[in-house]
Amino acid sequence: MSGAPGSVAPPAVIELVDVDKVYATGELEVAALRSVSLRIEEGEFVAIVGPSGSGKSTLMHILGCLDVPTGGVFRLGGHDVESFDEDMLARVRNLFIGFVFQQFNLLAYLPAWRNVELPLVYSGVDPAERRLRAMQALEKVGLADRAEHRPGELSGGQQQRVAIARALVTEPAMILADEPTGNLDSHSSAEVLGLLEQLHREGRTIVLITHERDIARRAERIIQLHDGRVRDPLTGAGAGAGRPGADVLGPTR
Repeated sequence: MSGAPGSVAPPAVIELVDVDKVYATGELEVAALRSVSLRIEEGEFVAIVGPSGSGKSTLMHILGCLDVPTGGVFRLGGHDVESFDEDMLARVRNLFIGFVFQQFNLLAYLPAWRNVELPLVYSGVDPAERRLRAMQALEKVGLADRAEHRPGELSGGQQQRVAIARALVTEPAMILADEPTGNLDSHSSAEVLGLLEQLHREGRTIVLITHERDIARRAERIIQLHDGRVRDPLTGAGAGAGRPGADVLGPTR
């Protein structure tokens, strides 16, 4: 890595080292993640892909600070997440990470701009500032003219774009998108993926969770999960234990 002599590279946005996640019900234990190591740098567009049961949802919950590993180390922006208390975790989820889910999770009785401003409400931002920032976020996703429309008055693709605007309104360091095209037709899917690509070009870190390889190929890099492990693209075997960066399948284009 180039740079001035003695310079120190900035910490990765995400770094997992030998992360395990085991769910226990009585005497039954299920390993959802097994020695997962990966690294995502600032400004990357990465897709995490795998079939149902591969561990994608578990990994998404850990990356989004919605769950905690049972083993290994998870660093977010260079900070060990294990050291965060509940208040810090809530702050990270609200300000550092913008979430986009397969289900749009919009409140049906609120107009688009009121849905978008919700993360700012939780942060205690002044009402006038909230509306201004919500409108700016809607303009970024091309829906400023739909600001007063309720979700039921919008198409599926438009609702997902409102959800993306809501994810952007706090200016987060990372967008975590979990199957964001899962409920959309092909035209709306293309619009949403194009928007994620645009945000990436503007310097945003994007992590896309999907089971569809065609969707994953829109990212710069693909991380493949299989049976809770990062999969080696050459051998098909589990890989990545203790080796941040071993998750790379290479550029997708």
